[in-house]
Amino acid sequence: MKKISLIIASAMVIAATSCKENKKEAEKDMDNETKTEETSEMEAKEITLSPLENSPAYENSSLSLIEPKKEMLTDGKQVKFEFDVKNYDLGVQTEGAKEKMMANSGKGQHIHFIMDNDPYSAHYEPNFNKDIEPGNHLLVAFLSRSYHESVKNANSFVVKKLTIGDAKDDELGNVDITKPHMIYSRPKGTYTGKDTEKVMLDFFLLNTDLSASGNKVKATINDQEFMLDTWEPKVIEGLPMGENTIKLELLDKDGNLVESPFNPVTRTVTLEE
Repeated sequence: MKKISLIIASAMVIAATSCKENKKEAEKDMDNETKTEETSEMEAKEITLSPLENSPAYENSSLSLIEPKKEMLTDGKQVKFEFDVKNYDLGVQTEGAKEKMMANSGKGQHIHFIMDNDPYSAHYEPNFNKDIEPGNHLLVAFLSRSYHESVKNANSFVVKKLTIGDAKDDELGNVDITKPHMIYSRPKGTYTGKDTEKVMLDFFLLNTDLSASGNKVKATINDQEFMLDTWEPKVIEGLPMGENTIKLELLDKDGNLVESPFNPVTRTVTLEE
């Protein structure tokens, strides 16, 4: 009887051990399936670009610079900038802004003020003061819709060289503003919540356009490349949470970088839940 009891006990131990091992294997398989599904979802989330359409054209709007008149200033502290804006209302919401379902300024339409192709500052009034570091600079300013799309017409922007103090002879001091240049605008900064679903890509071109047989812009978003042959804003979808890198290159018809102190340009933007 003792021998039979021992056999039964051993069988029970073996069965229990086998059940535990089977359970572990099942859990392991489930974990692998979950990881595979997560990997597949990540791989399936491809970044896409599509045109941003149906924005008000503002073909007759214009922006001009009244102050400063001079290109050379002795002091860059509290430089007064005064713009003249025609056929365009600063501080109001652009028609159809809500329908765009993307980042939009609650303060309304504004001016994108860009010095040396650095990230812009937004201005909702035509008059303001800025501190400018000594040296040679290039100012590019243009009208912007409330959702940060630039107004692209022959009179919607200002380009002005500025020299502050006793500046040395350098690349910015010698920049030819009659040649082609690309100025980065969007995306910029941090996007949260619903604003992460659709992110606008926008830039401003000087003295050039884009075409299939001419100049193009190569956009590298994280590791994906897009070749743009039309000058229009794009909607980026599929960006992952966290940091994302945007690189823009203005290329000539042969695929070479167009010579400019602002080409190429790389920015990092962050997406948060």
